[in-house]
Amino acid sequence: MTQSAAGGQPGRAFWRGYRDCAPFILIVVPFSMLFGVVARDAGLDVLQTMSMAVLVIAGASQFTAVALLQDQAPVFAALAAALVVNLRMAMYSAALVPHLGHAPLGMRALMAYLMVDQAFAVAARTYEDEPGMSRAEKVAYYMGCMMLICPFWYGFTLVGALAGNLVPASLELDFAAPVCFIALSAPLLRSAAHVAAACVSVAAAILFHGLPWSLGLFAAALAAMVAGVQTELWLKRRAAA
Repeated sequence: MTQSAAGGQPGRAFWRGYRDCAPFILIVVPFSMLFGVVARDAGLDVLQTMSMAVLVIAGASQFTAVALLQDQAPVFAALAAALVVNLRMAMYSAALVPHLGHAPLGMRALMAYLMVDQAFAVAARTYEDEPGMSRAEKVAYYMGCMMLICPFWYGFTLVGALAGNLVPASLELDFAAPVCFIALSAPLLRSAAHVAAACVSVAAAILFHGLPWSLGLFAAALAAMVAGVQTELWLKRRAAA
């Protein structure tokens, strides 16, 4: 059997994915605890908090929805904002189709349910760096990434929901969100289009921060997508010329 850099067997690829995602636990633990605390402060009980964590598994959109509901925003606005934040999952899925699209329907459904930012970032980078991985190894590697992150997300969300009032106010947990996304996105900025989209999104988010109901997220996301596409088109026209 030809052995790839991933270890030569699906089992070894699974455990490699598990290990490769381990550093993100340092961020997932405070991030998930913070959501448990914030959700309880917003009026959700433990069952509602855990139901949201288990059904959605998307910290950024969960925080967005809870914050808007806490601000008495209309439900449709909270759902729409959470949907916009979570649209990145559609882009993640499209990027992974060449590597994981061959998997059976049930496995693809499980991978879609468990998809998180950390697993995508680690797996996409590995697939790009190691094109010799077999199909079975790619699926196993991705499952290893996800199987480490998700239990910690569930478990420490429950800890935050149950013991949130015991966390001292001086212990700031909200550092975890920006640190997490900086660590995920920075290594993936590999082209001018990526950099342009990232810079425009930051500028637009700051510019439109004052809009009600987090509508600045819509504006920033739209501006970033337009900037990325236009940069890509400009580069293609330049290369053709």
